[in-house]
Amino acid sequence: MEDIKKVFESKVSFRILLGIGIAIVALLIFSLGVVVGFHKASFGRAWEENYERNFGLMPNRPPLDNFPNASGATGKIIKVTLPTIIVEDRNNTEKVVLIKDDTQIQEMRAVVTANDLKIDDFVIVIGTPNTQGQIEAKLIRIMPAPIN
Repeated sequence: MEDIKKVFESKVSFRILLGIGIAIVALLIFSLGVVVGFHKASFGRAWEENYERNFGLMPNRPPLDNFPNASGATGKIIKVTLPTIIVEDRNNTEKVVLIKDDTQIQEMRAVVTANDLKIDDFVIVIGTPNTQGQIEAKLIRIMPAPIN
């Protein structure tokens, strides 16, 4: 019994046990990172697979016919006066879109700036309405014009 007590009281044993404890904690942290990464990747894959359903699009149909329009606009840019653009929406409704510093603007998969927006570009805007009747854009995507 005294021999076992001496083993646990020695500095070498303490360092070995400390090393094993640190290794166990490091493995737990690594495992947690793997689990979190797996769930993030699964979400991204599932989001991509359900992209059309999430945004109300139906496969093989032009976006103009199917895109939900509650907090956004879909149509042709008819005026550019940065930081706002005016989009002619589905029913010839003109919607004022406010471009903020955090607005993401993409042309297909490429990231572009507000200065790249021009009259007659076909855009899909996702955002939130403000008290001035504008749409504060979160995402503007420049798309090929639909074939009518």
